[in-house]
Amino acid sequence: MIKNKFNDTTLEIEQGNIVDQPDCDAIVNAANAQLRTGGGVAGAIHRIGDPKLTRETRDLAPISPGEAVISSAPNFPNKYIIHCLGPVYGRDKPSDKLLRNCYANALTIAEDNGITSIAFPAISTGAFGYPKREAATIAITAVKEATHNLKSVKLVRFVLFGEEDYELHKEILDEFTD
Repeated sequence: MIKNKFNDTTLEIEQGNIVDQPDCDAIVNAANAQLRTGGGVAGAIHRIGDPKLTRETRDLAPISPGEAVISSAPNFPNKYIIHCLGPVYGRDKPSDKLLRNCYANALTIAEDNGITSIAFPAISTGAFGYPKREAATIAITAVKEATHNLKSVKLVRFVLFGEEDYELHKEILDEFTD
């Protein structure tokens, strides 16, 4: 695990599974527009949270790229799930702004709900095809910029499933600390 501090918020990067973050108040779902089960992160979260999660998010959908909404976290040790719809690379434009909005909007929702710790996956880098290096740079930049306004959120963790994603996020975070 790698740690760094920006303002009063600790940023961590670890390799692991987003559904296994019991010490975080909230986890983030790389959701689809209908907030239903799918592949990747959304599938993993819904396998644990359903059927209650699908029932709870039904009235919150659809969401647009860059948007985020919050639900409880049924069958999880976490209190909340924040669902973000990342952009499909090459289709949803401007993709960089929409991806940045995912992180910023999730952190705003976390602040509004008194959340102290939140875990993010790599949003849009799977089936949505976002280039991993660019997405990681946008994610870390968005979080670093948001820390100026965070009062409740004291821990932001990026949880990367694969070693390549983990190493890439570590490398990019190192660039911010030099």
